[in-house]
Amino acid sequence: MSRSVSIDLESFEIAGGFTISRGSRTHANVLVATVTDGDHVGRGECVPYARYNETMESVQEQIQEISPLLKDGLSRHALQEAMPAGAARNAVDCALWDLEAKQSGKPAAEIAGIPPLSPVTTAYTISVGTPEIMAEKTAKAAHRPLLKVKLGGSGDDERIEAVRKAAPDSTLIVDANEAWDDSCFARNMAACEAAGVALIEQPLPSKGDNRLMDFSSRITICADESLHTRDGLEDLRSRYDAINIKLDKAGGLTEALALLDQAKALEFKIMVGCMLGTSLAMAPAVLLAQRADYVDLDGPLLLTQDREPGLVFEGSTLFPPKPELWG
Repeated sequence: MSRSVSIDLESFEIAGGFTISRGSRTHANVLVATVTDGDHVGRGECVPYARYNETMESVQEQIQEISPLLKDGLSRHALQEAMPAGAARNAVDCALWDLEAKQSGKPAAEIAGIPPLSPVTTAYTISVGTPEIMAEKTAKAAHRPLLKVKLGGSGDDERIEAVRKAAPDSTLIVDANEAWDDSCFARNMAACEAAGVALIEQPLPSKGDNRLMDFSSRITICADESLHTRDGLEDLRSRYDAINIKLDKAGGLTEALALLDQAKALEFKIMVGCMLGTSLAMAPAVLLAQRADYVDLDGPLLLTQDREPGLVFEGSTLFPPKPELWG
Protein backbone atom coordinates (compact mmCIF):
# COMPACT_ATOMS: atom_id res chain seq x y z
CA MET A 1 0.00 0.00 0.00
CA SER A 2 1.38 3.42 -0.88
CA ARG A 3 1.92 5.99 1.79
CA SER A 4 0.96 9.63 2.16
CA VAL A 5 3.21 12.28 3.68
CA SER A 6 2.23 15.56 5.30
CA ILE A 7 4.16 18.36 7.00
CA ASP A 8 2.85 20.72 9.67
CA LEU A 9 4.59 23.82 11.03
CA GLU A 10 3.56 24.65 14.59
CA SER A 11 4.46 27.13 17.32
CA PHE A 12 4.26 26.73 21.09
CA GLU A 13 4.68 29.55 23.59
CA ILE A 14 7.59 29.28 26.00
CA ALA A 15 6.71 30.04 29.62
CA GLY A 16 8.63 33.18 30.57
CA GLY A 17 10.79 33.07 27.44
CA PHE A 18 14.08 31.24 26.93
CA THR A 19 17.57 32.75 26.73
CA ILE A 20 20.95 31.23 25.90
CA SER A 21 24.24 32.79 24.84
CA ARG A 22 22.99 33.14 21.23
CA GLY A 23 19.79 35.04 22.03
CA SER A 24 16.25 34.84 23.35
CA ARG A 25 12.99 33.27 22.15
CA THR A 26 9.37 33.45 23.16
CA HIS A 27 8.11 30.49 21.10
CA ALA A 28 9.26 26.99 20.19
CA ASN A 29 8.77 26.57 16.45
CA VAL A 30 8.54 22.92 15.47
CA LEU A 31 7.87 20.86 12.35
CA VAL A 32 5.92 17.61 12.37
CA ALA A 33 6.26 14.99 9.62
CA THR A 34 3.38 12.52 9.34
CA VAL A 35 3.61 9.31 7.31
CA THR A 36 0.40 7.31 6.80
CA ASP A 37 -0.15 3.91 5.17
CA GLY A 38 -3.92 4.23 5.09
CA ASP A 39 -4.52 2.39 8.35
CA HIS A 40 -1.67 3.56 10.56
CA VAL A 41 -0.17 6.97 11.27
CA GLY A 42 3.42 7.72 12.25
CA ARG A 43 4.60 11.13 13.48
CA GLY A 44 7.96 12.71 14.15
CA GLU A 45 8.78 16.21 15.39
CA CYS A 46 11.94 18.23 14.77
CA VAL A 47 13.22 21.67 15.68
CA PRO A 48 15.14 23.45 12.90
CA TYR A 49 18.16 25.19 14.42
CA ALA A 50 19.81 28.30 13.02
CA ARG A 51 23.20 27.30 14.49
CA TYR A 52 23.24 24.55 11.87
CA ASN A 53 21.89 26.76 9.08
CA GLU A 54 18.40 25.30 9.33
CA THR A 55 15.11 27.14 8.95
CA MET A 56 11.52 25.96 9.01
CA GLU A 57 11.42 26.52 5.26
CA SER A 58 14.65 24.68 4.46
CA VAL A 59 13.66 21.66 6.55
CA GLN A 60 10.21 21.59 4.98
CA GLU A 61 11.79 21.62 1.53
CA GLN A 62 14.09 18.73 2.43
CA ILE A 63 11.15 16.60 3.50
CA GLN A 64 9.14 17.55 0.42
CA GLU A 65 12.07 16.45 -1.77
CA ILE A 66 12.18 13.02 -0.16
CA SER A 67 8.39 12.58 -0.08
CA PRO A 68 8.10 10.67 -3.38
CA LEU A 69 10.51 8.03 -2.05
CA LEU A 70 8.65 7.88 1.25
CA LYS A 71 5.37 7.35 -0.56
CA ASP A 72 6.97 4.44 -2.42
CA GLY A 73 8.00 2.77 0.85
CA LEU A 74 11.50 4.11 1.64
CA SER A 75 12.78 2.31 4.75
CA ARG A 76 14.40 3.84 7.80
CA HIS A 77 17.71 2.27 6.88
CA ALA A 78 17.61 3.57 3.31
CA LEU A 79 16.67 6.98 4.70
CA GLN A 80 20.08 7.26 6.34
CA GLU A 81 21.71 7.46 2.92
CA ALA A 82 18.91 9.39 1.22
CA MET A 83 19.05 12.40 3.59
CA PRO A 84 21.86 14.11 5.49
CA ALA A 85 21.84 14.20 9.29
CA GLY A 86 19.81 17.06 10.70
CA ALA A 87 16.35 18.12 11.77
CA ALA A 88 14.58 17.08 8.56
CA ARG A 89 15.83 13.51 8.68
CA ASN A 90 15.01 13.36 12.39
CA ALA A 91 11.34 14.16 11.80
CA VAL A 92 11.05 11.57 9.04
CA ASP A 93 13.06 8.90 10.85
CA CYS A 94 11.00 9.22 14.03
CA ALA A 95 7.78 9.16 11.99
CA LEU A 96 8.89 5.89 10.40
CA TRP A 97 9.71 4.40 13.81
CA ASP A 98 6.26 5.41 15.03
CA LEU A 99 4.62 4.00 11.91
CA GLU A 100 6.48 0.69 12.28
CA ALA A 101 5.40 0.45 15.92
CA LYS A 102 1.77 1.08 14.99
CA GLN A 103 1.88 -1.42 12.11
CA SER A 104 3.51 -4.19 14.14
CA GLY A 105 1.71 -3.59 17.41
CA LYS A 106 5.10 -3.64 19.12
CA PRO A 107 6.60 -0.75 21.14
CA ALA A 108 9.44 1.07 19.41
CA ALA A 109 11.70 0.03 22.29
CA GLU A 110 11.04 -3.64 21.53
CA ILE A 111 11.75 -3.07 17.83
CA ALA A 112 15.05 -1.44 18.85
CA GLY A 113 15.96 -4.35 21.11
CA ILE A 114 15.62 -2.27 24.27
CA PRO A 115 14.02 -3.65 27.47
CA PRO A 116 10.69 -2.14 28.58
CA LEU A 117 11.19 1.55 29.28
CA SER A 118 11.56 2.88 32.82
CA PRO A 119 11.05 6.42 34.17
CA VAL A 120 14.11 8.67 34.15
CA THR A 121 15.13 11.85 35.95
CA THR A 122 15.46 14.86 33.66
CA ALA A 123 17.34 18.08 34.16
CA TYR A 124 15.40 21.33 34.42
CA THR A 125 16.85 24.33 32.58
CA ILE A 126 17.64 27.76 34.02
CA SER A 127 18.03 30.38 31.26
CA VAL A 128 20.96 32.75 31.25
CA GLY A 129 20.38 36.19 32.77
CA THR A 130 21.75 38.39 35.49
CA PRO A 131 22.95 36.58 38.61
CA GLU A 132 19.99 38.00 40.51
CA ILE A 133 17.38 36.83 38.00
CA MET A 134 18.99 33.41 37.68
CA ALA A 135 19.09 33.03 41.46
CA GLU A 136 15.40 33.91 41.65
CA LYS A 137 14.47 31.33 38.99
CA THR A 138 16.75 28.75 40.57
CA ALA A 139 15.18 29.19 44.00
CA LYS A 140 11.82 28.21 42.53
CA ALA A 141 13.37 25.04 41.09
CA ALA A 142 15.70 24.21 43.97
CA HIS A 143 13.60 21.16 44.88
CA ARG A 144 14.59 19.50 41.61
CA PRO A 145 17.51 17.07 41.82
CA LEU A 146 19.18 18.07 38.54
CA LEU A 147 19.43 21.61 37.16
CA LYS A 148 20.91 22.62 33.83
CA VAL A 149 22.30 26.15 33.92
CA LYS A 150 22.66 28.14 30.71
CA LEU A 151 25.68 30.45 30.76
CA GLY A 152 26.86 33.15 28.40
CA GLY A 153 30.56 34.01 28.75
CA SER A 154 31.79 36.99 30.72
CA GLY A 155 30.26 37.11 34.19
CA ASP A 156 29.47 33.40 34.32
CA ASP A 157 31.52 33.07 37.50
CA GLU A 158 29.03 35.31 39.28
CA ARG A 159 26.06 33.55 37.69
CA ILE A 160 27.09 30.06 38.76
CA GLU A 161 27.90 31.24 42.28
CA ALA A 162 24.44 32.78 42.56
CA VAL A 163 22.76 29.63 41.24
CA ARG A 164 24.64 27.38 43.64
CA LYS A 165 23.63 29.50 46.62
CA ALA A 166 19.99 29.33 45.50
CA ALA A 167 20.07 25.53 45.04
CA PRO A 168 22.58 24.12 47.51
CA ASP A 169 21.38 20.52 47.20
CA SER A 170 20.79 20.14 43.44
CA THR A 171 23.27 18.55 41.06
CA LEU A 172 24.31 21.25 38.60
CA ILE A 173 25.24 20.80 34.96
CA VAL A 174 26.24 23.80 32.87
CA ASP A 175 25.78 24.64 29.18
CA ALA A 176 27.98 27.41 27.84
CA ASN A 177 26.80 27.03 24.20
CA GLU A 178 30.32 27.80 22.89
CA ALA A 179 30.37 31.17 24.68
CA TRP A 180 33.69 30.98 26.54
CA ASP A 181 37.04 32.18 25.24
CA ASP A 182 40.52 32.94 26.58
CA SER A 183 39.26 36.02 28.42
CA CYS A 184 36.98 34.03 30.72
CA PHE A 185 37.69 30.31 30.36
CA ALA A 186 39.98 29.87 33.39
CA ARG A 187 37.86 32.07 35.66
CA ASN A 188 34.60 30.39 34.71
CA MET A 189 36.08 26.91 35.08
CA ALA A 190 37.35 27.77 38.54
CA ALA A 191 33.93 29.08 39.52
CA CYS A 192 32.26 25.90 38.27
CA GLU A 193 34.71 23.76 40.21
CA ALA A 194 34.07 25.81 43.36
CA ALA A 195 30.32 25.35 42.86
CA GLY A 196 30.66 21.60 42.50
CA VAL A 197 29.37 21.51 38.92
CA ALA A 198 29.19 17.93 37.64
CA LEU A 199 29.35 18.53 33.88
CA ILE A 200 29.98 21.38 31.43
CA GLU A 201 28.61 21.26 27.90
CA GLN A 202 30.60 22.80 25.08
CA PRO A 203 32.54 25.52 26.92
CA LEU A 204 34.46 26.54 23.78
CA PRO A 205 33.44 27.00 20.13
CA SER A 206 33.54 23.75 18.18
CA LYS A 207 36.22 25.16 15.87
CA GLY A 208 38.35 26.30 18.81
CA ASP A 209 38.17 23.43 21.27
CA ASN A 210 41.74 22.16 20.81
CA ARG A 211 42.59 23.92 24.06
CA LEU A 212 40.75 21.13 25.84
CA MET A 213 43.44 18.63 24.76
CA ASP A 214 45.81 20.05 27.39
CA PHE A 215 43.17 20.71 30.00
CA SER A 216 42.41 18.61 33.05
CA SER A 217 39.47 19.05 35.40
CA ARG A 218 37.45 16.96 37.80
CA ILE A 219 34.36 18.26 35.95
CA THR A 220 33.10 16.13 33.07
CA ILE A 221 33.53 18.05 29.81
CA CYS A 222 30.78 17.25 27.30
CA ALA A 223 30.74 17.77 23.53
CA ASP A 224 27.54 19.20 22.08
CA GLU A 225 28.07 21.40 19.03
CA SER A 226 31.34 19.51 18.37
CA LEU A 227 29.43 16.28 17.76
CA HIS A 228 26.52 15.31 15.54
CA THR A 229 26.88 11.72 14.32
CA ARG A 230 29.39 8.89 14.66
CA ASP A 231 31.74 10.63 12.20
CA GLY A 232 34.71 11.95 14.13
CA LEU A 233 33.60 10.45 17.43
CA GLU A 234 36.95 8.80 18.17
CA ASP A 235 38.82 12.09 17.58
CA LEU A 236 36.81 13.74 20.36
CA ARG A 237 38.16 11.38 23.00
CA SER A 238 41.26 13.55 23.54
CA ARG A 239 39.14 16.62 24.31
CA TYR A 240 35.89 15.43 25.86
CA ASP A 241 34.75 12.99 28.53
CA ALA A 242 31.10 12.89 27.43
CA ILE A 243 28.88 13.56 24.44
CA ASN A 244 25.41 15.07 24.19
CA ILE A 245 23.23 13.04 21.82
CA LYS A 246 20.35 15.00 20.32
CA LEU A 247 17.97 13.54 17.77
CA ASP A 248 17.93 16.72 15.69
CA LYS A 249 21.73 16.67 15.39
CA ALA A 250 22.03 12.95 14.74
CA GLY A 251 19.23 13.01 12.20
CA GLY A 252 16.88 10.68 14.03
CA LEU A 253 16.65 7.76 16.41
CA THR A 254 18.26 5.27 14.03
CA GLU A 255 21.61 7.07 13.93
CA ALA A 256 21.34 8.13 17.58
CA LEU A 257 21.08 4.52 18.76
CA ALA A 258 24.15 3.57 16.72
CA LEU A 259 25.99 6.63 18.06
CA LEU A 260 25.11 5.65 21.62
CA ASP A 261 26.50 2.15 21.13
CA GLN A 262 29.76 3.40 19.66
CA ALA A 263 30.18 6.11 22.31
CA LYS A 264 29.67 3.54 25.07
CA ALA A 265 32.32 1.33 23.47
CA LEU A 266 34.72 4.30 23.56
CA GLU A 267 33.87 4.86 27.25
CA PHE A 268 32.26 8.25 26.82
CA LYS A 269 29.72 9.31 29.38
CA ILE A 270 26.35 9.93 27.75
CA MET A 271 24.04 12.90 27.95
CA VAL A 272 20.75 12.80 26.06
CA GLY A 273 19.58 16.30 25.23
CA CYS A 274 17.00 18.07 23.14
CA MET A 275 16.10 21.20 21.29
CA LEU A 276 13.16 23.12 22.73
CA GLY A 277 10.12 21.20 21.51
CA THR A 278 7.04 19.32 22.65
CA SER A 279 6.53 15.84 24.08
CA LEU A 280 6.43 14.44 20.55
CA ALA A 281 10.06 15.48 20.06
CA MET A 282 11.14 14.12 23.46
CA ALA A 283 9.38 10.74 23.25
CA PRO A 284 11.86 8.92 20.95
CA ALA A 285 14.77 10.20 23.04
CA VAL A 286 13.38 8.37 26.08
CA LEU A 287 14.74 5.19 24.45
CA LEU A 288 18.23 6.69 24.52
CA ALA A 289 17.74 8.03 28.03
CA GLN A 290 17.57 4.48 29.41
CA ARG A 291 21.37 4.21 29.03
CA ALA A 292 22.34 7.82 29.69
CA ASP A 293 24.32 9.27 32.57
CA TYR A 294 22.50 12.60 32.26
CA VAL A 295 19.06 13.22 30.78
CA ASP A 296 17.96 16.66 29.58
CA LEU A 297 14.48 16.23 28.10
CA ASP A 298 12.61 19.02 29.87
CA GLY A 299 11.33 20.79 26.74
CA PRO A 300 7.62 20.29 27.58
CA LEU A 301 8.16 21.65 31.10
CA LEU A 302 9.29 24.97 29.61
CA LEU A 303 6.15 25.48 27.48
CA THR A 304 2.91 27.12 28.52
CA GLN A 305 1.04 24.27 26.80
CA ASP A 306 2.15 20.87 25.54
CA ARG A 307 0.53 18.35 23.20
CA GLU A 308 -2.40 16.25 24.37
CA PRO A 309 -1.65 13.55 25.21
CA GLY A 310 1.88 14.47 26.20
CA LEU A 311 4.59 12.94 28.31
CA VAL A 312 3.84 12.58 32.00
CA PHE A 313 6.17 14.35 34.43
CA GLU A 314 6.05 14.04 38.20
CA GLY A 315 8.44 16.73 39.31
CA SER A 316 11.61 15.87 37.40
CA THR A 317 10.63 12.24 36.84
CA LEU A 318 9.81 11.61 33.19
CA PHE A 319 7.64 8.59 32.37
CA PRO A 320 7.81 6.63 29.09
CA PRO A 321 5.51 7.80 26.28
CA LYS A 322 2.08 6.29 25.74
CA PRO A 323 1.47 4.73 22.30
CA GLU A 324 -1.08 7.47 21.58
CA LEU A 325 1.79 10.00 21.64
CA TRP A 326 4.54 8.04 19.90
CA GLY A 327 6.07 4.62 19.53
